[in-house]
Amino acid sequence: MYKALTALLFVVFWVTGCASVRLLDTQVSSYAPHTVAAGSQYQFERLPSQQVNPTAQTQLESWAQQALTQIGLKRSKTAALRVQVSAMQRQDTAVQRPGLPMHWGLSAGPAPTRSGVVVPLRGVRFARFPEPPNYWRQVSLIMRDGTGAVVFESHASHEGPWADSQAILPALFQAALQGFPNPPEGERRVDIEIPR
Repeated sequence: MYKALTALLFVVFWVTGCASVRLLDTQVSSYAPHTVAAGSQYQFERLPSQQVNPTAQTQLESWAQQALTQIGLKRSKTAALRVQVSAMQRQDTAVQRPGLPMHWGLSAGPAPTRSGVVVPLRGVRFARFPEPPNYWRQVSLIMRDGTGAVVFESHASHEGPWADSQAILPALFQAALQGFPNPPEGERRVDIEIPR
């Protein structure tokens, strides 16, 4: 009985761990000087610099289109409302911090090797593993009416350890459009759950 219960608990924990989600904490700043009517039609607009790599821009617009569809906007090649989307990404490799003194005459910190234990002249020094890289991403979404006036602007950013832009960038567009068409103005935090 004990073995069966242990096996069942193992399976339950394994399945729930695989089906979990990540919480993406995003920083969003939105401005809506004019209201965009629900169900409006839009078309994407590209800057000359965005036409250099059309494959990447088309993918970005596809992710933005999913988020725009969720809020009730429809894509049309003849729409007066124009939407411009962009994204920035940066990978930072964390700098290792110097060792912090520990009690008992030991210290932990960088050592001549990448991992393992190094024995210097005094005490024991433990080498640290390299810090994982950190990724910062931001998406921007600007809507203009037929006269070229900005009617909606939003930016969403996230910083974290995950390298999978294909999951994070679509979620950033969802965060940028939270509260559309009348989001709270200024900066706020928006949490989005995405599959692990």
